[in-house]
Amino acid sequence: MAADTPVEMTVRWSGNEYKLTDLTSSNTVADLKSKIQNLTGVLPHRQKLLGLQYNGRPPEDDIQLGTLNLKPNLKIMMMGSREDVLAEMQEPPKNLSNLVNDFEMEDEEISIENREEHLAKIEKRVRDYNVTVLNPPREGKKLLVLDIDYTLFDHKSVAERAEELMRPFLHEFLTAAYEDYDIVIWSATTMKWIEIKMKELGVTSHVNYRITFMLDYMAMISVHTPKYGVVKVKPLGVIWGKFSHWSAKNTIMFDDVRRNFLMNPQSGLKIRPFKSAHVNRSTDRELLELSKYLKVIAPLEDFSHLKHSHWERYKSKRKYNDIASTSSRSSSGRESRHSKDGNDHTTSHRNQEG
Repeated sequence: MAADTPVEMTVRWSGNEYKLTDLTSSNTVADLKSKIQNLTGVLPHRQKLLGLQYNGRPPEDDIQLGTLNLKPNLKIMMMGSREDVLAEMQEPPKNLSNLVNDFEMEDEEISIENREEHLAKIEKRVRDYNVTVLNPPREGKKLLVLDIDYTLFDHKSVAERAEELMRPFLHEFLTAAYEDYDIVIWSATTMKWIEIKMKELGVTSHVNYRITFMLDYMAMISVHTPKYGVVKVKPLGVIWGKFSHWSAKNTIMFDDVRRNFLMNPQSGLKIRPFKSAHVNRSTDRELLELSKYLKVIAPLEDFSHLKHSHWERYKSKRKYNDIASTSSRSSSGRESRHSKDGNDHTTSHRNQEG
């Protein structure tokens, strides 16, 4: 019988690292999960341990650690949520009658983020999806992930120039956000379309802010939900797996489609969709108000306890100067009017929605 030897490993969860030094080779995976529960509060059946394999598969709870061929000073990632967080996410948003709740979360939907097959898809994207970094991440900056269609741009209305369909205060919003956040664009369409649209809107050439990188539909994964069938979602784990300094603690994502947050419900903020630009352009102030919310939460060390559905309530706690005052400064960074050929993209319909 092999001698009982010490086993040490580090577990990474929600932006924190927990070092385990009191395990031995005779302890089981169940013992490991019990110790992780003591440190994080996540129940064993909620835990998904990425980095542990037994014969090419995640090990069962009764498997001894000594049979897993663990490397010295192993680091693994744990995905899972505490019961109090799950309970809070089931509460319907209050005082948000203007928001369309297009994806009600129930027990089955909440568990989607922890399913083994979905986590395996994220691991594959982390391994295989190529991210082209346009501007290096800046030390100490949090992460803002933005959708395009109906979030920054009315993609279905027709206009001669992209600026006519751009959401009001877009450049002012991005300029203000860039002070505290690195900015990533993620749209459920092709990279070619994303690059064209960001160029037409003057986003990728602006002098007052920089886009760190952009993701397309290939970085998304499909998940099966008992109530809604198969849907495509944007798992932030793809970004976190490639850039370890970002996590649920310092990431926020804006999208007009709630189901895109299924793998990271705590990190998503559902923005009011910007449609019928010609009618609503003069009254839409969503980005203006959201910039104040981003400024309010920027000093926080941990976003994972925030309930972003109450963002309007949070931002009202502090007063900030209207970012419209930056309009003249940010406008100087916009590109000049595009050629007729470039504008032809504005009126064309794309094949996939983002």
